[in-house]
Amino acid sequence: MKQGLQLKFSQNLSLTPQLQQAIRLLQLSTLELNQEIDVLMQTNPLLERGDAGEDEYGNAADDSADEVALNTSSNQQELAHEIATETAQDHDQESGLDNSQDAETFDIALAERAFELNQSESSQAESNNSGEPSEFETIASTSEFSAEFNDEFDEFSNGSRWDENSIPADDDSDFKQQETLQISLREHLLSQLKLMPLSERDQSLALLLVDSINEHGYLEESLEDIAEQMPLELEIEVLELQTALRHIQHLDPAGVGARSLSECLLLQLDLLPKSTLCLALANLVAKNYLPALGARDFAKLRKELGCDEATLKNVQQLITSLNPRPGSTFSLIGSEHYIQHEVIVKKVKGIWIASLNDGVIPKLKINQLYASILKRNRDSSSQYLQSQMQEAKWMIKNIQQRFSTILRVSQAIVDRQRNFLEYGEVAMRPLVLREIADGLDLHESTISRVTTNKYMLTPRGIFELKYFFGSSVATDTGGTCSATAIRALIKQLVDQENPRKPYSDNQITELLAKQGIVVARRTIAKYRESLSIAPASLRKSL
Repeated sequence: MKQGLQLKFSQNLSLTPQLQQAIRLLQLSTLELNQEIDVLMQTNPLLERGDAGEDEYGNAADDSADEVALNTSSNQQELAHEIATETAQDHDQESGLDNSQDAETFDIALAERAFELNQSESSQAESNNSGEPSEFETIASTSEFSAEFNDEFDEFSNGSRWDENSIPADDDSDFKQQETLQISLREHLLSQLKLMPLSERDQSLALLLVDSINEHGYLEESLEDIAEQMPLELEIEVLELQTALRHIQHLDPAGVGARSLSECLLLQLDLLPKSTLCLALANLVAKNYLPALGARDFAKLRKELGCDEATLKNVQQLITSLNPRPGSTFSLIGSEHYIQHEVIVKKVKGIWIASLNDGVIPKLKINQLYASILKRNRDSSSQYLQSQMQEAKWMIKNIQQRFSTILRVSQAIVDRQRNFLEYGEVAMRPLVLREIADGLDLHESTISRVTTNKYMLTPRGIFELKYFFGSSVATDTGGTCSATAIRALIKQLVDQENPRKPYSDNQITELLAKQGIVVARRTIAKYRESLSIAPASLRKSL
């Protein structure tokens, strides 16, 4: 064994920082992209947001934009003259600095001062436009609010108070939409308990039970277990807990504090008027025959209740109108998912065309003040600004490339799914990532990144780009059918079936086979479950 030197030629793929950034931006959603831009703008002074009529270098596209740019340049010239005067005065007072150092100091001071002034002007303009009170007015209004109201009601207060000074003087000014206060089920119950004339001990027991209520509004533990967990010196009896539970069960929402589904429905039925149709039979079913109603055993229910089919149907409608999860309303607060579509599809002269949504494309440009400084100084002292300039140009170019790729992929999808846009889901054709990748000369991973969390607005609704891809199922004629189309056919058959005799999975298989689509029964069951369609035994109705 010995050491030696050897030359070897090889080819490998290396990802440059620019390519890495392009790949990362491509897989981000619109919201994540804006967050990425905000983070970069905080660290890069050469990157800033521009107007709709400006290019990446801040050049205006119309007369109004030219006028704005002219005013901006004049303000920057005045600012440069002011800073130059201050710098000259400082230079007269100091000595030992050569001309190159003076020029460097001037450029750095000019850049820092301009950046700080631009930031302060933009923040001041935003505060003036929004009509929000200043920091001192906010502190004053908060102090008045806390002095006027009692602190014990602040915890569960869901109202707001306007200060007279904070109301805009202009009647035509727009008010910002106020965010809805998110309140949990526990806070909602506690705010009602504070208004009830209960003793201190009953209040404490009620608070104890509220903490045991789950997000659906049910009391998870039994009263006996709760009493056993309490210290013996408190001498808490089950009867006291039952009384406290009754107080909770009279609160809003109706049915809260129930220990079972039967009790939850009975609590809601007790609040209905006595003249409600079939109320007595509904109470009887909710108390004793819920399993038979869930299994759709209508013959047994008619026999036990001694009623006809029309009466049983009214009982079923009354019970199904109740809320089996009274706390679900509060658990859904704040769970809304807002999306923004990047692509808009329209039919122009008989041709479906995809276009980008200008509202989601970020408008970025290079700060002209720093760019002019870089043009004058090309030495090593401006290396930091040069690197920031290169990073800003990469960001602008990669964003343009990102939306260009999204548009290309979207148009390719639209060209292959024209029948879906014309006739709906039943006309969806099978489509895989490789087909789009081969047509656009891109890699499958790129198509996967483009179609993730990107949405398309069509006349039939908003769809994620991945929605248009699906596996294929062979037909008896030798062709293929999309899995999405099969799901749509299953849904159509279920919607058109006889409620008294719904189709089983075998019958749906036979019906599809008559249309030339050969699908196994287990595949039908899988697609039916993905559509949240119950089995035939549970779809049967009167």
